[in-house]
Amino acid sequence: MAKFLGINRLGRLFQAIREAGGLKQAYLKLYRNDDLKTGTLVGIDKYGNRYFENPYYFYGRNRWVEFAPHVNMNYDGSQIPAEWFGWMHYKTDLPPIRDGCRPKYKWIADHSENLSGTKEAYMPYTTTPPKVEAWNPNKSSKKE
Repeated sequence: MAKFLGINRLGRLFQAIREAGGLKQAYLKLYRNDDLKTGTLVGIDKYGNRYFENPYYFYGRNRWVEFAPHVNMNYDGSQIPAEWFGWMHYKTDLPPIRDGCRPKYKWIADHSENLSGTKEAYMPYTTTPPKVEAWNPNKSSKKE
């Protein structure tokens, strides 16, 4: 009967609010992540991103990341390091903190996020003159 009336969903809502740290924190989490989920903390990467899992949700939505607070609303998928990317996309069931078989070589570069669309984005420059010059209406067209 409780399932029919939706009381169990109301209980899950209260559980999510309690796990978020209260009504205000639940609202901030909902505003920032567009979702209010409950789950077990699987691990935290070196950038402060927190990874969660809850098998109650269907496959494809049962693993998620809450990005570090210092990025605020400027988060995107490129901020997930490669070792956690594999776990997030079901390439492996073992998170990097429990998988001892992952190679750790000195030559492996540290993760860097995609900076496209930001002020720090790479902008190539040219050293050759342009083949076509833009028209300038103020420049005289007379050749002397």
